Amino acid sequence: MSLHRRKFALLAGAGALGACTASANWDLGGMPEPKRVLIFSHSTGYRHASIEPGIAALQALGAREGYVVQATEDPDVFSPQRLAGVNAIVLLSNTSSFRDPQSEWFVGARREALQNFVHGGGGVVGIHAAGDSHRNWPWYRQMIGGLFERHPEGTPTATLRVVDDDHPATRRLPSTFVRTDEWYYYVDYDPTVRLLVTYDPQSIGQDDVNPNPISWCHEFEGGRIFYTGMGHTSESYAEPIILEHLRGGLRWALRQEN
Repeated sequence: MSLHRRKFALLAGAGALGACTASANWDLGGMPEPKRVLIFSHSTGYRHASIEPGIAALQALGAREGYVVQATEDPDVFSPQRLAGVNAIVLLSNTSSFRDPQSEWFVGARREALQNFVHGGGGVVGIHAAGDSHRNWPWYRQMIGGLFERHPEGTPTATLRVVDDDHPATRRLPSTFVRTDEWYYYVDYDPTVRLLVTYDPQSIGQDDVNPNPISWCHEFEGGRIFYTGMGHTSESYAEPIILEHLRGGLRWALRQEN
């Protein structure tokens, strides 16, 4: 193990279990510090069975890309000390209860830590129910770019279309494709975001004639935010299209453009 990896491992082990602790980026012998990614999947609302397969898939993806990846469900990871050196945060179906404002864990210093992370240029990747969280914090909703409103029953098969193929998250995707998932409708969707993928509501038996947004990204208050509403099913994280979509979205959030 190289010196800089050994240093990070020691720092990570010094924190609480599941913490993501890292030193500041530095360079040793011309070798850059690997990108550090935190997967956060704490949920106080509906608990998705796909979280564990999602973590495993993202860890494997990170290993292939050469990232240092840590997963945690500890909300106290949102502190300046524990986010130090983290380059991107993946919010993996981190639901809070829409009926109970007290279920929201981004409060006080945790809110400030997330905001400072974004303001400092950090990347955020929101997956599926990251859009169904913290309804009582407008900034969070603005960061994600929309808020879950409802979904049709079950996991029907939809027809999707890439509307922007000049993005790492879509560049290698087919222009149209079909897949099975839970399909969200959103409120407070920000029309200024960069829309990447839509789905056809009529393909899942809905009356809507207009395509519905399902994946987008935007530059937000200094940071980069990528969101996809796909990823409800456990099977999603074995699908090459979804893994490529997430790979590209994470790379964009990390400012790796190719």
